[in-house]
Amino acid sequence: MRIIQTCLPGVLVFEPKVFGDTRGFFVETYRASWFEGSGVAPTFVQDNQSRSRRGVLRGLHYQTVNPQGKLVRCSRGRVFDVAVDVRRESPHFGQWVGVELDDVTHRQLWIPPGYAHGFCVLSEEADFVYKCTSYYHPSSDGGVLWNDPAIGIDWPIDPAELLLSDKDRVLPRLAEQPLERLTVYEG
Repeated sequence: MRIIQTCLPGVLVFEPKVFGDTRGFFVETYRASWFEGSGVAPTFVQDNQSRSRRGVLRGLHYQTVNPQGKLVRCSRGRVFDVAVDVRRESPHFGQWVGVELDDVTHRQLWIPPGYAHGFCVLSEEADFVYKCTSYYHPSSDGGVLWNDPAIGIDWPIDPAELLLSDKDRVLPRLAEQPLERLTVYEG
């Protein structure tokens, strides 16, 4: 397992060893010791999976009560996955990192609590799987507009091709977020 630090503190890429032959492949997708070795030791309480077609963009979502850390991967297809620092008072507030995840490299992205998360599907269809450190809490659901110019995410897909939910289409920009709802940066 190779662990890669991104440009945002705590956001890590996990690059597993893939063992393949004429029969297919085998990959270990989770092992607690990987996190312990990286200085992070999350406890996961919920697993989620979605299936989406090309052009679907989900996000940018975060949770205000019991913020969720997420270990995300694409088990089928290919996605562009994004984490945005939305921790108030963070020196990296509003900065983002994007990573391509697919069913060939089996790379995974660790997104710590306090980050907004989203992805868009680049393949014809994709299955997206993620482990969460807190349960989904509907009343504390928050989000940031996917194309907020202050963040400037360079999504690798034509905006005319994007398919968004009604909710995601009208999320507020980062500057419009109620600060009391954002997680506080703890250094």
